[in-house]
Amino acid sequence: MVPVRTCIGSRRRAPRSSLLRVVALSDGRVVADPKAVMPGRGAWLTPTVEAHDQAAKRRAFRRALRLDHEPDTSAVRDYLEALQRSGQARHQDMTEQAERLMDN
Repeated sequence: MVPVRTCIGSRRRAPRSSLLRVVALSDGRVVADPKAVMPGRGAWLTPTVEAHDQAAKRRAFRRALRLDHEPDTSAVRDYLEALQRSGQARHQDMTEQAERLMDN
């Protein structure tokens, strides 16, 4: 059986492998977790800028990640824009960027 998750932006159900996991860091930023291995509470997002914008408009990041205030999701948007520029349908390995953000 294939694990299924719901996108916080579009509210569509999709296989976990086709969604991008995002994680909130302790400093209030939300970062992409392309390999879905970072610690902490995560949420799932369709890897498109449109889904990010829908989630931000609906304040879904705050709700899904159970945060006290609206988080900074610019790192996730930058990641998604880079995906679109590269023309990749699937996530490229940008784990180094996510790990760098996690270490700060």
